[in-house]
Amino acid sequence: MARGNPENLRAAAQSKHQAAVARATAALDALDRDGSGITFRGLARAAGVSVDVLYRSPLRARIEQLRAERHAAPPPRLVEVSATPTQSNVVRALTAQITELRQRHRAETEHLQAALAAAHGENLELRRQLARHARTPIA
Repeated sequence: MARGNPENLRAAAQSKHQAAVARATAALDALDRDGSGITFRGLARAAGVSVDVLYRSPLRARIEQLRAERHAAPPPRLVEVSATPTQSNVVRALTAQITELRQRHRAETEHLQAALAAAHGENLELRRQLARHARTPIA
């Protein structure tokens, strides 16, 4: 005989999850409107939910899409140097190239960090599936 009321517990858990997803959706919309950087941790903090909720929710695809759009870097522009290179022109050209390289490096680093965060989320999900599978009795 079952103890307590498992249906009420399931309904409460489902309601709590839906409220968390609704808060995360509202926070994601606000971050998108502001043009702020979107990360799983930042969104979780803004919405008051766990990172795990975001990785397991249907919002995950939208979060990853918005992150990819924000991290898409424009093609690098070439710096033109005048026909008679003076020392100041060379310095300006090299400074502009360094700035461009730093921006690309920063964008690539952010992209790699996003990919790492996604891999961590997938790893977490796989570990949970493995744990559920290990608990399932063999018939």
